[in-house]
Amino acid sequence: MEQPAGTILFASVGVNGFGFDVFSVAVPEHDAADAKKLDERRHTDGVSVNFNAQFADDAGETVAFVSERTGAASLFLSRPGSKHLPPEPLPSAEGSLFHDRPTVRGGRVYFVSAHEDPHQPFQSWAAVYAAGLDGHGKVERVTPRGVVDMSPAVSASGDLIAVASYGDRPWAFDFRGALETEVAVFRASDPAPRRVVVAERGGWPAWHGERTLFFHRVADDGWWSVFRVDISPDTLEPTGEPRRVTPPGLHCFTPAAVASGGGRWIAVATRRKGRAQRHIELFDLESGHFSPLTEVLNPELHHYNPFFSPSGARLGYHRFRGAGAQGESVVPYLQPVRSPVGSLRMLRVNGTFPSFSPDASHIAVNGDFFKTPGIMVLSSDGTRRWTVSKEPGLFYTTWSPTERGVVFTSAGPIFETPKATVRIARVEFDLSELTDDRNEVTAATVRAITRPESGNDAFPAVSPCGRWLVFRSGRTGHKNLYVIDTARGEEDGGVVRRLTEGEWIDTMPSWSPDGSLIAFSSNRHDPANPAVFSIYLVRPDGTGLRRVYVAGPEGSEEADKERINHVCFSPDSRWLLFTANLGGVMAEPVAGPNQFQPYGDLYLCRLDGSDLRRLTCNAYENGTPAWGPEIGVEALSLGEPAGEDLLGQFDEPLWLTCDGLPTTA
Repeated sequence: MEQPAGTILFASVGVNGFGFDVFSVAVPEHDAADAKKLDERRHTDGVSVNFNAQFADDAGETVAFVSERTGAASLFLSRPGSKHLPPEPLPSAEGSLFHDRPTVRGGRVYFVSAHEDPHQPFQSWAAVYAAGLDGHGKVERVTPRGVVDMSPAVSASGDLIAVASYGDRPWAFDFRGALETEVAVFRASDPAPRRVVVAERGGWPAWHGERTLFFHRVADDGWWSVFRVDISPDTLEPTGEPRRVTPPGLHCFTPAAVASGGGRWIAVATRRKGRAQRHIELFDLESGHFSPLTEVLNPELHHYNPFFSPSGARLGYHRFRGAGAQGESVVPYLQPVRSPVGSLRMLRVNGTFPSFSPDASHIAVNGDFFKTPGIMVLSSDGTRRWTVSKEPGLFYTTWSPTERGVVFTSAGPIFETPKATVRIARVEFDLSELTDDRNEVTAATVRAITRPESGNDAFPAVSPCGRWLVFRSGRTGHKNLYVIDTARGEEDGGVVRRLTEGEWIDTMPSWSPDGSLIAFSSNRHDPANPAVFSIYLVRPDGTGLRRVYVAGPEGSEEADKERINHVCFSPDSRWLLFTANLGGVMAEPVAGPNQFQPYGDLYLCRLDGSDLRRLTCNAYENGTPAWGPEIGVEALSLGEPAGEDLLGQFDEPLWLTCDGLPTTA
């Protein structure tokens, strides 16, 4: 049976610019923090993205951390005095695309992995595993089968493990950042008996001794706050109700405590009203006062996910390593990502909506809608990028398969109503201007081919013969599909033919390379619900309309929960590639910036929905894919990659900011 082959391009929201490294500071003896005495140290080497660390020694020098240097989130150990040596790989799950939150205790490492398919749609793959540090022991699952666990915390003795657990429930997609997780506790030696110590809205547990857990939740007044619960170490049952620790008036999350139970402090990441950055602060358990730490050192940078050394003398976190810091300093135009399918190559683009040129020698991309709007063209080996148009409001660009210097795009606001003015535009430029001594194309023309009064015309896709273009239009008050002549267009008297019709949303069409089918996303099976979309196929003449069932068979509850978008075909027209919500969430979203999950990971299947395969598995939103032939990208592994300066400019999750006000107030 033939395997899917070729090159897949896709975008991930925000991830390209993170540039995280792991740092630590000395914990001050008194409230006032002096920048010099804090003695900030960097523990990771500036390669790729490094985050979610824990100290692995009493001295607070060796750290276990997550890095994406292998093309997927993997586990590493960085020792003191090894700044010029690559970090040591930690034992992990072979083939896993996602690892998180490693903790070293008693010669073992505990971590989250997502390598086992639960074989149920809408369930996260995240579970907790353990492995011996000697490398001879196998990776053992400590989360029960069918259960979702995240954010593990291991007590100082190594005897007790606490997790933020989603249990065995199907995923709920009313999602604003506060997962409906519970906090469960079990013994490392016998993980099967579990006790739920926080029954609702509990996440990111942290041990303080063997009988106290701190955790975060959104309080009833809307503020993210830290709570504590005390448990019996014998029965693992809670000995009282959870108690709020941090006050309202600021957001506090991702708590850290000294696992041995010593010290007066816990550490929290805070978001205060009127302050744009997330910072790490100490909270005095005795006096109830906060002491700033990272704001003293780096007031303009975000800081994430604190962790204490076993003695409590040092406090770690991760942040942007800083412009000009030692290490990688660019956001690559193209970034290799590990593929779970050996016959497929996967590349993350620095941009959105990538599209291959007819000979696959170039790639057209859009910017991020706000900071870098317009259209750009990359060489397919990732070494060069040229700006074709800086015109704002251009999105979803597709290259004409028969014209080397012609792309089609949408011009206008994205995510708008059917009657908003968005037009299909034809962009023409001269490929001979794509030379090493230029950064821009000087003579590009942008010409609208649909009328402004026609409403929301977007998401163009060109037929293989190059003559016809299918697009989504809201001209009747509902978003359906239409076909237009690519040369004449509506403005020049070209005929617009309606392809689909109904009081629902048909959108994001894609023409198969063999010309026989058009794939698109639609909620026509549930028109009143704008959050569910499935794949549909139709012939170019409007006949043969059918739904492709991916999550479950026709009539099943699973099929009605699908949210599938950005569908496109393989080069041989035998496979479909798309983004979907089928895999839930991999990590607590409040723990990172720009979290848009669970909107999308990449999947592929055959035209009848069979042979479903997951291609991405991480904590990001991955989308807007394009599938082309195998291309030579060997230049990506030679020396410093070509790209933009790494600035570390990224935002808090959109559902958290609100100018520092409660998210539910």
